[in-house]
Amino acid sequence: MNIVVNEELKAYIEPLTPDEHEALERSILAEGCRDALVLWGDVLVDGHNRYGICQKHSLPFQTVQNPRFQSMEDVHLWMIDQHLGRRSVSDFQRGVLALRKREIMADRKARAATSPEAEAATAAPDTPEATAALPAPDPLNSREAIAKAARLSSSQVVMIEKIQKQAAPELVAAVKSGTISINAAAAVATLPAEEQVAAVVAGKDELKQAAKRVRELNKRKPRDEAPSEESPAAEAGTSAEGTTDELQALRHRVAELTAENTELRQQLAQLQADQPASSAPF
Repeated sequence: MNIVVNEELKAYIEPLTPDEHEALERSILAEGCRDALVLWGDVLVDGHNRYGICQKHSLPFQTVQNPRFQSMEDVHLWMIDQHLGRRSVSDFQRGVLALRKREIMADRKARAATSPEAEAATAAPDTPEATAALPAPDPLNSREAIAKAARLSSSQVVMIEKIQKQAAPELVAAVKSGTISINAAAAVATLPAEEQVAAVVAGKDELKQAAKRVRELNKRKPRDEAPSEESPAAEAGTSAEGTTDELQALRHRVAELTAENTELRQQLAQLQADQPASSAPF
């Protein structure tokens, strides 16, 4: 059997962590590959990890065709729906997938409205197996619909959108690994990129503190920015100065922690370099 691994499809969904992959490999070695790999013609759609493990250990596996895929978009939407229903997928990743589904549906709707012929041309050529198209998926045209699809709250969807738009790659990686919560990451994402990275480098505790400082600053803003009736200009000026001072203090603290982290790394390297000499036998 000729199975084609499309690298774009393989990377479309967040890959398993090393621990998850190891657990799957142990399960397959003990019980065999119980779930069939899903194909679109020769292209592997679902089961990339299982396929790789079976190939590695020369284990048998079953395959099944999905005859209703008409285009690569259909494949993407099916993959998203499959992972949205899996309990092992994190809250953050489910939110990302639901937002990705919304984008696909919005693009498809826009193409169909402007050029039905062009939309039809994107479909895959007819094949003997392609007997029925997939049912039209939920368009997810509201934040509530996205939240329902991802089994999240609307506020969590808002935070995930903010992280996607504003977070540095290092901060996104910290969310995916569970180092920082979605709520805290959304707060830290409002900082300049270099400050986000510095907080990630400083570690989990500093990320929490950075998020706390941002939230406290945001809580004070409405009161500080409301000018008094007696002296609106003076009050507004005080608010601006206070906000600037808070930001400067936050940046200064992040810089201090980064410097401390660098110094500790240098001290550790020196200790490791000196260790052979100090541990020589008497």
